[in-house]
Amino acid sequence: MTSRVEKIRAAFVAVVPSPYQRDLFAALAAQPEVDLRVFYLERAAPDSPWPAQPLAAYESYLPGFWFPLGLARVHVNGGLPDPAAYDVLVCNTLMSLTGQWLMRSRWRAARWIFWGEKLGPRSWRHDLLTRPLRGAAAIAAIGSRAERDYAARFPGVRVRNIPYHCDLAPFLTEPRPARSAEVTTFLFCGQMIARKGLDDLLAAFARLPSRARLLLVGREAELPARLAALPGEVRARIEYAGFQPPEALPRFFARADVFVLPSRYDGWGVVVNQALGAGLPVICSDQVGAGHDLVVEGENGGRFPAGDREALAARLGEFCADAGLAARCGQSSRAKAADWTPAGGAEKWCSLLAEVRR
Repeated sequence: MTSRVEKIRAAFVAVVPSPYQRDLFAALAAQPEVDLRVFYLERAAPDSPWPAQPLAAYESYLPGFWFPLGLARVHVNGGLPDPAAYDVLVCNTLMSLTGQWLMRSRWRAARWIFWGEKLGPRSWRHDLLTRPLRGAAAIAAIGSRAERDYAARFPGVRVRNIPYHCDLAPFLTEPRPARSAEVTTFLFCGQMIARKGLDDLLAAFARLPSRARLLLVGREAELPARLAALPGEVRARIEYAGFQPPEALPRFFARADVFVLPSRYDGWGVVVNQALGAGLPVICSDQVGAGHDLVVEGENGGRFPAGDREALAARLGEFCADAGLAARCGQSSRAKAADWTPAGGAEKWCSLLAEVRR
């Protein structure tokens, strides 16, 4: 007679119901060995206007509010999960009073995991905020670059690499429209801001031959001023499609030949996952976390030093010079997409939750 294994009672505290995290939570909730609850600090982020979607039975919002502090939103919430009701708790927020209270006081005697992207540069403020991580049962680092950084900063804490895994099926199945072999279309998807490297991208694109096109998708932000500084001939080869809801993105990815993410800093960058699903080569800066896990030099794209416009222009120019390069690299991207499903991410989480519960 086989013994019955009790489910792992796990609670996640996250900031907002973002689509890519919810894909993972849905896959984790479907695992027979996990009894999942997810608590959100707020309903929607003002800088990421995702359309509201109904919550699943395992999801709920915590009562509370937030106030601005510099560029951050500081959350204060009540109704926090009782650590006695769960085997393992996971905190996905560092810059909030709620997260700090959970990690410093409420969860002090519990088994808890911090789940986060790579930390910023060391400073006394940053060291103060990250001090509670020394008491974590584990740190789930979002990407191998973050994993190395956490392991160096917190040598006494187990660190595992569990990046974002999102549903790529819509990108894998979206038909690609007919395209001219004489045109190479580059796609950027994200906020049109300096942190995302928009200015570097436009400057590099201006150096490309006339066969190059640039498709921009995302919040307008700084774009009008940046476009105004470009020559008319360059502007004529740029299309701005505006902000698009998640369900519309596969259609725009399918129109492109190459995906570009030149961020000065991106802790991960789920758009790189989506580019793999769409079968696109990826050119990204060395400051994009996903680039260190999803992009293999010479196979499905490559990286360049953040802020180096000449290097970026050279990488983009390779695809203009070789009409077949995008298709070859794109096939490699699509093959890699099979390893980045929500089910794959859920398996990694199940393993870590079981390891921490022991």
